Amino acid sequence: MKNRGFTLIELLVVVTIIAVLALALGFSFQGWIGGYKIESQTKDLYADMMAARISAMQTNTSHFVVVTSDADRGQYSVFEDANGNGAYDAGTENVMQKFTNPKILDYPLLCNGAECDDVVTFNPKGIASPNGTIHLDKGDNNPDYDCIVVFSTRINIGKWDDDDEECDAK
Repeated sequence: MKNRGFTLIELLVVVTIIAVLALALGFSFQGWIGGYKIESQTKDLYADMMAARISAMQTNTSHFVVVTSDADRGQYSVFEDANGNGAYDAGTENVMQKFTNPKILDYPLLCNGAECDDVVTFNPKGIASPNGTIHLDKGDNNPDYDCIVVFSTRINIGKWDDDDEECDAK
């Protein structure tokens, strides 16, 4: 007797294998997307901080990066010192050119281990204050970059080490 076709059991086995593979790839893809979003937003914050620093030196005017966060999201804004006093005066500073305020992030920001409510100031010489660490709360995601370390004379991007509670700057 000639056997033409597949049995119902063979068909169910193949469909089950395909379903398991699709499910596994779906979870992997979701984790990858979460890590990518965190890394992208960290790089955007880093680039905007570098732009504020460069603009401060070019225009000989202090610039401010105002970083805030709550339990759900972080946000930051970049301003130029409007009155030339070198201090951030909320509501009176100019938005840095070519910048949309505020930039909303999908994840909470932590500054030196606590919720952010901080202003990073870049003086006309490009010197930053205060020194500290800003990182995105990555949850279960594993991005390559998720933190920024601000030093007086440089800004580094890196990966947050949960064990040591510090940013391993690259």
